[in-house]
Amino acid sequence: MDIVLLLLKQNIIMFVYLLIGYFLFRKKLVSTQGSADIGRMLLYAVMPVVIIKSYLVEFSLEKLEGLAISFVLAALSLLLSILVSRVFFKKECGIERFGVAFSNAGFIGIPLVQMTLGEEAVFYVAAFVALLNILQWTYGVLAITGDKSAVSIKKISTNPIVLSFLASILLFLLPISLPAAVTGVIGTIASMNGPLAMIVLGVYLAQVPLKELFTDKQVYKATAVRLLVIPALTIVLMLVFPSKYLLIKLTVMIAASAPIGSNVAIFAQIYGKDYTQAVKEICTSTLLCIITLPIMIGIANAIL
Repeated sequence: MDIVLLLLKQNIIMFVYLLIGYFLFRKKLVSTQGSADIGRMLLYAVMPVVIIKSYLVEFSLEKLEGLAISFVLAALSLLLSILVSRVFFKKECGIERFGVAFSNAGFIGIPLVQMTLGEEAVFYVAAFVALLNILQWTYGVLAITGDKSAVSIKKISTNPIVLSFLASILLFLLPISLPAAVTGVIGTIASMNGPLAMIVLGVYLAQVPLKELFTDKQVYKATAVRLLVIPALTIVLMLVFPSKYLLIKLTVMIAASAPIGSNVAIFAQIYGKDYTQAVKEICTSTLLCIITLPIMIGIANAIL
């Protein structure tokens, strides 16, 4: 019950950040370009630092085992999400296939994991975020464009999340100790992730007439599959693994239960698809996850 109350509390806090972004845009204090710049800052600076911070822990065989298990659970969970997205949406619905398959594990999952399960859990969720980014630039690009030639290995190999994950593993495995001043800066930058991410989502929300969020059946369908169907099936998947991995399983569950990832809007813009539709699905699922995410994690915590 404690984790449900913690998630509910953190969701309310993050909703306040979202409202700040909403009103900043409505009052013309933040522009679309400004929010895009903040998004790039999150992608290229803040989130990589969050991942690095989570790996600044002393090496142990127990943690190495946990890292391997988190990687396996993340891979299985993401493959399940991709399969579900293909079952519910036709090939022509590339935005829905992408959005439903990939949750907002970075911008929403990591802050919630950090605030409810602690720093140790962020150590485990990093594998999920790194794998998600690799799959977005492979399967995700293919889903949106329908063109295999659009998939770029170079973009995967230079992705800041993937690079920071690899660097973090080296920091974990090698006996390297960073100066206190450096770790202090890392901690300060990492704390910016949740507030900035939700402010950007608030700016997205302000660009869509609220009436349109609640009248589009495709938006409801994508939201229901992302917030209810996939988390429920992920719980079933987690039952296969021993209860001693409860922390890792709950970590992956939070990442898998997060709303439609904001990257779908970015990819839609890049490849000339319906950006507005992507934004509607991001915003609707983000608003409704305030209710669904604590419920799904509460069920998972009771069963697992």
